[in-house]
Amino acid sequence: MTDMTERNRSENPEGETPQTRRTTRRGGGDPATRGRTTIADGVVEKIAGLAARDVLGVHAMGSGLSRTFGAVRDRVPGSSKAVTRGVKAEVGEVQTALDLEIVVEYGVSIADVARAVRENVITAVERMTGLEVVEVNIAVSDVKLPDEEDEEPESRLQ
Repeated sequence: MTDMTERNRSENPEGETPQTRRTTRRGGGDPATRGRTTIADGVVEKIAGLAARDVLGVHAMGSGLSRTFGAVRDRVPGSSKAVTRGVKAEVGEVQTALDLEIVVEYGVSIADVARAVRENVITAVERMTGLEVVEVNIAVSDVKLPDEEDEEPESRLQ
């Protein structure tokens, strides 16, 4: 073979060798920015529900009626505890807003509990999802008194 034939096989017209062409990046940009991630409302609701329940002074989540239905559902074999009870999320592409309904223990400062719930929920949701939490609205629907029984219906099974 001639020197010219050897050169034509190993170089393109611009003088790049095959090794140079293989290292050229395709698609451009960071791989983490290629594509879109969507997070369902239910995912954010679960994270927020668990974070809110972790706060000292929160007795339960949801209104009396939803807690009663939830207690019945929790007794059904094979069902899981509704961690989203009392939580409503609106999730956008980069932001989320949350509404929580809580029951507090008697004797605690409602303002302090609400502040702690808000901080815990915002921290958990932003850390786990990367979404910006723009607001956490908290409605205190009841106070659990020390001598008050939980609103769980009696079981008819014996």
